[in-house]
Amino acid sequence: MLKLLHAADFHLDSPFQGLTAQQAVQRRSEQRELLDRLAELAQSENVDLVLLAAFWIAREHRDWMNALERFVSAPIRRSLGSLCYRVSFSVMEVLYVLGAILAAAYVVWSIAAVVRARGRRRRRAYSAVLGAVCAGLTICAATCLLWGVCYYTDTFQDRSGVRAEEVSLPDLAAVTAWFAENLAETADQVPRDERGLFDVSLDDIFADSTGIYAGAEERFPFLEFRDQTPKRMFFSKVMSAMNFTGVYFAFTGESNINVDAPACLIPSTIAHELAHQRGIASEQECNFLAVLASTTSGNPVYTYSGWLMGYIHLGNALYRADPEAWQAVRDTLPDTVRADLAYNNAYWASFAGAAADASQTVYDTILKGYGQADGIRSYGMVVDLLVAYYRDTALGADR
Repeated sequence: MLKLLHAADFHLDSPFQGLTAQQAVQRRSEQRELLDRLAELAQSENVDLVLLAAFWIAREHRDWMNALERFVSAPIRRSLGSLCYRVSFSVMEVLYVLGAILAAAYVVWSIAAVVRARGRRRRRAYSAVLGAVCAGLTICAATCLLWGVCYYTDTFQDRSGVRAEEVSLPDLAAVTAWFAENLAETADQVPRDERGLFDVSLDDIFADSTGIYAGAEERFPFLEFRDQTPKRMFFSKVMSAMNFTGVYFAFTGESNINVDAPACLIPSTIAHELAHQRGIASEQECNFLAVLASTTSGNPVYTYSGWLMGYIHLGNALYRADPEAWQAVRDTLPDTVRADLAYNNAYWASFAGAAADASQTVYDTILKGYGQADGIRSYGMVVDLLVAYYRDTALGADR
């Protein structure tokens, strides 16, 4: 049953004007007790817990989740995005800063309230903790509605028919070599500096971002979406320290890009985040789509970045399986590609440490909480998708 509460139940609609001094003192005393009463109400009603429980039950029913995503979650995200993309800065970052300030202020206020409470300190502390828990549950419930639902809808693999399957070593080596060939062919089609490194301005990269999915949409029409130019993150170095190259934020409908990361992979990172914007939650599928969209974009900068991203995933897998085969493929790469790979490795090595490990552990836990059993390791499963797709298409004639 839906329960409605009126502000009069807490005397919130009663002004102090017109009250006697004694009545005003009583009214102020009532309002000081408001937090305790609201906390007790939240505890008794368990509103957020009920919503989360409903989500956890509904996630076992694919049809329900598909309907929720199509008619509720996706329209809300698109509406939020249409508003937030009206400004050039990242609204997500603004919300994070405000959230951090409010959280710190709440902690200080709670401590002060507990100190002032004297005889009611235990109850005040309980109310403060419960208030924080309720706020966290509210955010969690909203996240489940706006984004968590996408982990339980039809996946890209379900809709496209492209399946991640266990691959053989010969197939892995062949597809990796084919990616290396395409990488070598496109390496000279992008501007480079005096060191031979990828040298394309961020302005040019972002200006061309909105049309890169045309080729992927032609192959898979369900990917059609009206893209907006992603946001450049002001706190990009912080994201690098946390080992993130980009973030899709469902609360604002924005794709946010770490622009401090090596430029050679920023185009394919943009393609990855734009895949999330299409409601694709799986990281492995978004990495696959980043490669597919970039390499079929018709834009030399994105094409090169896509082959590079794909080669990195495939090359890492091949190295673990057969170092000698990996070395044979790597030896075919031109110096320009090797320079980009070396720069990328050195950049991320400079951020290795406790902060990166902690952030990845948290994200791994979040992914597993949404049913991604492999957690962060699911990023490696993109190899299975790449081999399955390109083995049957690009390499089919040679088999």
